Amino acid sequence: MKSYKIPEATIARLSVYSRYLSKVEQQGLELISSGEIAEGSGVSPAHVRKDLAYFGEFGTRGVGYNVKELHRHILKILGLDLKWKVVIVGVGHLGTALAMYRGFRDRKFEIVSLFDVDESKFGKVYEGIEVKPFNDLEKIIKEENVDIGIITTPTSSAQSVADIFVNSGIKAILNFAPCVLNVPYNIELRNVDLAVNLEVLTFNIASKQKK
Repeated sequence: MKSYKIPEATIARLSVYSRYLSKVEQQGLELISSGEIAEGSGVSPAHVRKDLAYFGEFGTRGVGYNVKELHRHILKILGLDLKWKVVIVGVGHLGTALAMYRGFRDRKFEIVSLFDVDESKFGKVYEGIEVKPFNDLEKIIKEENVDIGIITTPTSSAQSVADIFVNSGIKAILNFAPCVLNVPYNIELRNVDLAVNLEVLTFNIASKQKK
């Protein structure tokens, strides 16, 4: 089945499954059922079976799934059998927090550089990653063959950063600035608006209170 027909929610759950499988694999578990994956991932067994069925036949009826093999298959599906180079533009509180998050390395995301326009931040190092001048962004992206760009700048700067990403050969953008970016259709773009997510939570809480 072609990837564009696969629900985005399925891809998100695959990521959760892979983390849980990594945990149980480290614990030495060799076989696992869809029910056990579901319980460890916070979903239903039916979701697990349906999500995996998009990508082929895994496991044996009545026996379960081989933990190591299933984990390897899911990582490959997610593209995590490869290493992905990443840059972050905007070294404020959020950009710094992302740079210092060690979980990225465990998932094959290598942050090669941080960028900012504030000269007082140049040369600072976070988890071994140096802050460089924004003017060097395009050069570094091309030299390092960077795959993914993360934007944690103010809204006013986000589009200009995205334009440089596109012109420099970036394949995908993760945007934390609360604005709509205009990029070509061939660029993978994902927006993370923290305020929107909080408002979804408050809507759900308010809806339950009204019942």
